[in-house]
Amino acid sequence: MNIPFLDHWRKRHETEDSEGPLAAAFDRDPEGLGELLSECELLRARVEEAGVALDDSPRSLQELDQLPPRWRDDPEELPWIGNDAGLYLGTVIVRNVPGARWQVWPGGGPVVRLASGREIQVVEAGLDWAMTGAPELYQVYAETAEY
Repeated sequence: MNIPFLDHWRKRHETEDSEGPLAAAFDRDPEGLGELLSECELLRARVEEAGVALDDSPRSLQELDQLPPRWRDDPEELPWIGNDAGLYLGTVIVRNVPGARWQVWPGGGPVVRLASGREIQVVEAGLDWAMTGAPELYQVYAETAEY
């Protein structure tokens, strides 16, 4: 049965579903999504308890790298801290490296795309940092800033 309005509805929703909600939101409001990604509430709360203020500067990444990794004692919190650390790393890169911007790929998570075209998997870097301490967040930033 051919019902024209259903064809239109299906096309619209199939496109949204294949892109993923994050990519669709990014297309509609990249600045707003960038602000949302920069919140990192859990990370900010935990490091504030340790006396570290996250001001979106490269120096704050160095301070994060120096914190004792107490989050490793809580297996439920560990991945959330790692995710937030990656998003915070991305925020610092986007705000301090000329030409860097958030990119959200259909079906994927956020990455930082440099002016050179190189993509930085910041969430993966944050998770690695939270679990093992390496690579250090500032090291990833410094390598990124060189490009």
